[in-house]
Formats: sequence, structure tokens, C-alpha cells
Amino acid sequence: MHAQPTTTVDLRRLVHDYFELTKPRVTLLAAFCALIGMLLASDDWVPWRVLVFGLGGISLLAGSGFTFNCLVERSIDARMARTRARASARGEVSITGSLVFAGVLGGLGAWMLYAFVNPLTMWLTLATFVGYAVIYTVVLKPATPQNIVIGGASGAMPPVLGWAAVANEVSAPALVLFLIIFVWTPPHFWALALYRVEDYKQSGLPMLPVTHGSEFTRLNILLYTFLLLATTLLPFLIGMSGLLYLISALVLGGVFLGYAWRLWRHYTDALSRRTFGYSIFYLAALFGALLVDHYFRF
Repeated sequence: MHAQPTTTVDLRRLVHDYFELTKPRVTLLAAFCALIGMLLASDDWVPWRVLVFGLGGISLLAGSGFTFNCLVERSIDARMARTRARASARGEVSITGSLVFAGVLGGLGAWMLYAFVNPLTMWLTLATFVGYAVIYTVVLKPATPQNIVIGGASGAMPPVLGWAAVANEVSAPALVLFLIIFVWTPPHFWALALYRVEDYKQSGLPMLPVTHGSEFTRLNILLYTFLLLATTLLPFLIGMSGLLYLISALVLGGVFLGYAWRLWRHYTDALSRRTFGYSIFYLAALFGALLVDHYFRF
């Protein structure tokens, strides 16, 4: 067998490195949440043009924001075991290259949304980009242990963007979807931060377990999980969903509360990992129940 030319190998590695800057799994999650918003805003199937260009534009701008995040935090990422393998942390991609890449992705995404979806979605997505890439990454994250609470607003926007893409407006149900993710984000992220606390100490970032300790963080997870359970009742209370969703929200929320209670009373890293893992399943299952209830109302 002949060895591959060095230039081919280098090109593949470079493409892979730039692709990884977009945090593909998180971008996919953002696109999934946007799709949920689209489907819930539509009584029928989403028009193909809105579906393709809406999800495409939102994903490109999300990838642009994540690329900028990797660029800004490259020195921090290099100090953390979880992130030191990133190409930006290893110095495998240049600052100029990262900026150009982020600019191209963001510009293309904004153009797709403006030209093929609607201006409202473009402006909301650009505002989300600024909120995440600038306000959260540059200002809040290195400055306050409440960074994930305030900055979580950007992470909660994808279903609103999806809703706006279909309805060309932001109505009460879209804001309820925003509120659910906004309240879900702190207990989800703090569960991760608890068992990664040594990593965050190395990074120098003022995450809650670092600045206020494990017990205080676990209490906040418990309180936010109570608040989350109450928040997830809103779709039923405003007539957005029916009994199927209500029962699902109560059962899923009850299990989440069980994890949070045990985490508060008897902490272990393993339990914190399981709580973090369940929080991801919880959100997907909750939105899945909302979708089923939307199309097959009981």
C-alpha cells in the first residue's frame, strides 16, 4: 500500500480542526432545539424552505459563535483536561484563520436567514451570537460565578429562533420554551462543574463550585430543579399542551428532583455525572413529549 501524500493528510487534519472549532455536537443540539420551535409553531409540516435555510442559517451562526468562543478561550482551554485537545488550545489553527472562518460562517448564516427565511429570525440569531460570543464569553464568564445563569439566555434562544422562522413573530409559547431551557441550564451545567471542579480551578474561571464550594452549588441545583419543575407546567397552564405532556413533565421532573435531592444530601462524582447525563435526557424527553402532545393532543 502506498502512503497518502503529506499534503492530503495535512489538509484533512486542517479541515477536521476547523470543523471541531464549531463544537459540532453543541451546534447539533442548538439545531435540534430550533427544530422543536419550528414544529411547535406549525400546525402542519414546516415548509421545506424554512426548514432547510432556517436550520442551516441558525447552525452556521451557532458554529460561528462557538469558533469565536474557542478563539477567545484558547489559553484557558489549554489548562483544562476536558478541552486541551482542541485545535485552538494546541495552537494548530491561527488566530487570523479562526476569525476569518467565524466571519464566513456568520455572514453566510445571516444571509441565508435574511434571504430565505425572514429578517426577524436573522436579527434574533445575530443577537444570540453577540450574547454568547461577546457578552457571555468575553464579559460574564471570567467575571462572575453567575455567568451560566445570565449567559444561559443565549443558550435558551434556539427554540425561539425556530419559532420565529415559521411564525415571523415571537409569541407567548416561544417565550415559554425559552424559559424552560433558561431555568434548565444552571442545574445541568453545575452538575458538570461539580465533578470537573479541579479542571475549573486550573482554568481560573470563577465557576460556582470553585467560588462558593460544593455544598452551596448542590443546594442551588436543588432549588433550580424545583423551579424547573414549576416552569415546565407552563405549557399546560397556557393551553399550549395537554395531559400527555403534563404527565410526562411531572414524571421527568420528579426523577430530576430525585437526582438533585440525592446530590445535595450525599455527593459523589459518580452521582454528579449521572445527574448531568440525566439532565440531557430530560430535556430531549420533555421536548419530545411536547411534540407528541402537539400533533396528537389528548
